[in-house]
Amino acid sequence: MELGWLLWGAAVLLLLLHVLTELSPAVNFALRIGLYCLLCLLCSALTAPLCLLVNGGRTVKNMRIIKTVVKTFKYIFGLRFEVKGLENFEVEGPAVIVSNHQSILDMMGLMEILPDNCAQVGKKELMYTGTVGLIIYLGGVIFINRKSTTSAKMVMAEVAKTMANENVKVWVYPEGTRNCTGDLLPFKKGAFHLAVQAQVPVIPVVYSSFTTFYNPKKNLFTSGKIKVEVLPPIETKGLTSDDVSDLTDRCFRIMRETLFRLSGRPSPSEAKDSS
Repeated sequence: MELGWLLWGAAVLLLLLHVLTELSPAVNFALRIGLYCLLCLLCSALTAPLCLLVNGGRTVKNMRIIKTVVKTFKYIFGLRFEVKGLENFEVEGPAVIVSNHQSILDMMGLMEILPDNCAQVGKKELMYTGTVGLIIYLGGVIFINRKSTTSAKMVMAEVAKTMANENVKVWVYPEGTRNCTGDLLPFKKGAFHLAVQAQVPVIPVVYSSFTTFYNPKKNLFTSGKIKVEVLPPIETKGLTSDDVSDLTDRCFRIMRETLFRLSGRPSPSEAKDSS
């Protein structure tokens, strides 16, 4: 009898939640974001022991396991990825990968195409996000203190040595923070200083704008398609610190043009001419 009431109660609750999500975009958004965060925490807790068993501790090799788990999330949220240019990751030796940074959903896009032996650079605060902090620590994420320029520069100098010694690629978000406006924020130069210092190529990666299916200001979070393009590597051999600004500007222009194209918008130059 009690089991029957529990089942009826659960059915009513699910029906009520369904009605609320249909009537209220705010409820729908909150539930989907809550589910995403819960999935991240639970999957991190379950994956961490496996990483320890297979690879024995903190190593970028754990990203293979993490990637396999996270790539299932897209089916839950109805997201589809259309990817081009993966062959551009196939460079000999280390490289600095730079991409646009839009929201907390970026992790799904990152894991969709993350190459082997690639470490991400992330803010230090991510270490304190419970089981998620633990799993990204085990995955070899390189943490920097964005509030301390001196500390960040020291970390990046160590990263340059690690890239050369361990033959790893490094993934950096040059905007420095999330930006869900459909455009790019000005790039910080740290990633480009790193590439020039290590004399390794820069590989730009661009994800189309999320704004058609994800916009926190409008309580929008639905299913959608994300176009991803890995652009040809940009060589830095022979460049010096004097060339970093030009390299940064060049990457910004190329990535912005690509972002607008993938998002189905007029290129920045066309928009400027029409105005």
